[in-house]
Amino acid sequence: MSSFAESLRDPVVFAIPVFALFMALELLSLRFLDDGEDPGAGAYEARDTRTNMLMGVGSLIVNGSARIFALVAYSALYVLTPLRLDAHRWYTWVFAILVVDLLFYLEHRAAHRVRILWAAHQAHHNSRRFNLSTAVRQKWNPWWELVVWVPLPLMGLPPWLIFTSFSANLIFQFFVHTERIDRMWGPIEFVFNTPSHHRVHHATDPEYLDRNYAGILIIWDRMFGSYAEETHRPTYGLTTNIDSYNPFRLQYHEYAAIARDVRRSSTWRERLGYLFAPPGWHPQATGPSELLETATV
Repeated sequence: MSSFAESLRDPVVFAIPVFALFMALELLSLRFLDDGEDPGAGAYEARDTRTNMLMGVGSLIVNGSARIFALVAYSALYVLTPLRLDAHRWYTWVFAILVVDLLFYLEHRAAHRVRILWAAHQAHHNSRRFNLSTAVRQKWNPWWELVVWVPLPLMGLPPWLIFTSFSANLIFQFFVHTERIDRMWGPIEFVFNTPSHHRVHHATDPEYLDRNYAGILIIWDRMFGSYAEETHRPTYGLTTNIDSYNPFRLQYHEYAAIARDVRRSSTWRERLGYLFAPPGWHPQATGPSELLETATV
């Protein structure tokens, strides 16, 4: 039981003071290091920041509860497999970080391209601002990523290492949610996810949509054709924004929209389309341009 309890200790929780410190530093830089440009979407706004914090706290509670059940399930799978990866070896940690990052890329890409998955993930995107507080604007529905990780305990990865690797991934991603850093050294920009890359990911501009899904390594986007360079300052939010600061509405409005669409559908093709086609799909859509007009990504 003691080892199980140790597994529930989320590094993200211990990183919260660091997050708070860097948000304060970003605020100070906006206040005292004015470079003459309008801070625009990078500025903090009280209602938006408060909503980000509430959604972050809610995510810690929900994800903490989900972790208990997932650890039990992953531990059962881990017992069943004869494979074992020694967590005391450095290369096991490297492997865990890499494979979790690759699975994050795949899970993240699916979450933008399958509407029922997007319904959960859109909560992270529905702010029209982009600063470090946006990073803690997290979803309260972690079920999809928990399903995606099922192969990992069967590969011999200790369940606690899976969660630790993902927490490291999330901590890294906190620092790419800012407009205060322009571009970094070329080799870093080529290999790693950076603020420039992630600004593209949060953008609603047509040339930026569905790009740069990376967690830690941008090389996955370069390899799989989803990379886009930042060429101009992005416009953030959803293509159809939600005028609300209510965390519950922001978390669940897309599920309600799916339910309405499915309820009014007359065929199974339409019902399945509203569930599993990309966001913005409708029965009369004939191509990507029509999807783009109504997508909420």
